[in-house]
Amino acid sequence: MFGELAEQIGITPANVSILKNGRAKAVRFTTLDAICKALDCQPGDILEWEDDD
Repeated sequence: MFGELAEQIGITPANVSILKNGRAKAVRFTTLDAICKALDCQPGDILEWEDDD
C-alpha cells in the first residue's frame, strides 16, 4: 500500500511510512493536499493533535 500511495502523491514509500507512524516533524501542505486527494478524505480525517505532556 505504501508504494501505491507514495507513487500517487509523489513521495517515497519510506516517507509515507514516517508520516503513518507519526515520526514526521512536519508535513508540507502540498503533500497533505495530495494525500487527501488520493484517499478522498479531509485533513481532519487523517491528522490528530497530541499534547507533548
